[in-house]
Amino acid sequence: MTVPPDDPAIRAQGLVRSFGPVQAVRGVSLEVRRGEIFGLVGPDGAGKTTIMRMLAGVLRPDAGEIDLGGIDVVAEPERARAELSYMPQRFGLYEDLTVGENIFFYGELFRVPHAQRRARSGQLLEAAGLAPFRRRLAGQLSGGMKQKLGLVCALIHTPRVLLLDEPTTGVDPVSRREFWAILYDLRDSGVTILLSTAYMDEAERCSRLALLHAGLVRTCDTPSGLKRAMAGALVAVVAGDPRAVHAALAGAPGVLGRLLMGDRVHVRVDDSDRRVPELRALLAGRGIADAAFTAIEPGIEDVFVALLGPEEAA
Repeated sequence: MTVPPDDPAIRAQGLVRSFGPVQAVRGVSLEVRRGEIFGLVGPDGAGKTTIMRMLAGVLRPDAGEIDLGGIDVVAEPERARAELSYMPQRFGLYEDLTVGENIFFYGELFRVPHAQRRARSGQLLEAAGLAPFRRRLAGQLSGGMKQKLGLVCALIHTPRVLLLDEPTTGVDPVSRREFWAILYDLRDSGVTILLSTAYMDEAERCSRLALLHAGLVRTCDTPSGLKRAMAGALVAVVAGDPRAVHAALAGAPGVLGRLLMGDRVHVRVDDSDRRVPELRALLAGRGIADAAFTAIEPGIEDVFVALLGPEEAA
């Protein structure tokens, strides 16, 4: 079967899934384009993992349809699994096997011919920087190296679609950067990638994002499109006591939202030229005279809070 190149790699329509009385996913629809990195972003309990498992064909939806390049994932999950690879949060590596033995095992699971497996594993190990560690036990690898080995195993059968559920959680920053370099290479080679992440800097790297909350897609766009759609202007307020600043600005005229970000507070206002002098005077009246205001570009976290409101986003 030939699939038109402009057809989406994944099309999900009206996905619903409940666990007992809890409705984890409530009518989610998504289209993931071929050759893009599509991100699912949302807090714990938003439904990211449940959606991933349904798309991978390992969890049957209560309602809805999933099309994977012309394959009905709900009706034919085994056929779909030959075309995709799913890497869950805790990938099933065998720590008492070596790197090479793990790859051999997954190659056998996917019925990859021996010669093809040897060539493919060599390419992937080189790309992941794991070639020197082929004989090392998986249990002796660092967290970042384990994730890269998991990715190699997930790619051994050359899938067209790769599903990654928070693949860099708990991984050090250097390994995260290396992991993303591999993802970019995969995208450039034509692999479609759908991933969930809790890291806002990773969300910025995606081609498009779906912001999830309480089992619903609240909005979907490119990172730059999401930022442009955010109402108001954003300023960073730096002072000796950021928590006091955050509390003092509650309910202030023109303040559309506040987000405590480490040593500063991101404040969304309706008109920065008008409001910054007013807010500076308000803080000085509360004994906060050292506040410095700087206009900044919003990040994805700012967009998420603006979309939901600080209480709901929390």
